[in-house]
Amino acid sequence: MSASARWSIAALVVLVVLAMGLWSQLGSGDGPTSTPESVSARDRRDADTAQALAAPRARADLAPCPSAGPGAGPEALRGIVLECAGDGADVDVAAALAGRVTVLNLWAYWCAPCAAELPAMAEYQRRVGSRVTVLTVHQDENETAALTRLAELGVHLPTLQDGRRRIAAALKVPNVMPATVILRADGSVAEILPRSFASADEISAAVDPKIGDA
Repeated sequence: MSASARWSIAALVVLVVLAMGLWSQLGSGDGPTSTPESVSARDRRDADTAQALAAPRARADLAPCPSAGPGAGPEALRGIVLECAGDGADVDVAAALAGRVTVLNLWAYWCAPCAAELPAMAEYQRRVGSRVTVLTVHQDENETAALTRLAELGVHLPTLQDGRRRIAAALKVPNVMPATVILRADGSVAEILPRSFASADEISAAVDPKIGDA
């Protein structure tokens, strides 16, 4: 092999190493959102039986999921039935959101920006009261881990267990977490926000102009 050929091969190896390093940095998740893990084929693990979840549910002490409202609810969500993480009850998602201004917060227990944002969501809910429903959607099949994380954070918002991420797929939410979807009372999507929030003030600034006098 000639000297020039050896130098060409060496240069190619260096370029490949540099490209791999750049790819690693871009995919490291250091920004405000984390890319979700692969989508599960089920909503929760086999290990997350009602008996196994009893103690984590008691510690999390989540607020009840919304009951059915007036009307059919958001068209894109009709036919989706998920488990309420707080008590294990089935929730017809579209019916539960019917007639309500809703902030859907999509998250997963392993997502660090999600954990930082959830207390701000809880504070926003406290401020707006019954005018707006803040409903979190856990997008990983490990329901025990979700309940444990919420208990650690002291966040008691109503939560849907959505390991297959059916809500995100139905509403065409970008594949990042956390993400927030603002739904008007008529079921239409006011905005999809694939970003994290650091405070209730930031959430209010982003959400309130979209819902008007809810």
